[in-house]
Amino acid sequence: MSNKPIELYIAQERLRQARYSFNLALIATALSACISLLGAGLLLSGKVPEASVTAAGGMAASVRCIQLAKDSNDRLDKILPELKDED
Repeated sequence: MSNKPIELYIAQERLRQARYSFNLALIATALSACISLLGAGLLLSGKVPEASVTAAGGMAASVRCIQLAKDSNDRLDKILPELKDED
């Protein structure tokens, strides 16, 4: 019995997860940029404590989402040689 259908399903699922992770990282980066602009606006208006909290919050969310996308991409890189060997 061949494991080919199961391996194909696993590869497709990992690819789907990598796509979602990348999209999440892209959205988080865009939101982080907007939050950073808001923080810069607060800084220019003289509300320094609010500006620093806003900027730090935006950066923390972005860093975690980018790490998630990188992990998904690394998993895909690991299974690619396995799929090529089976062809």
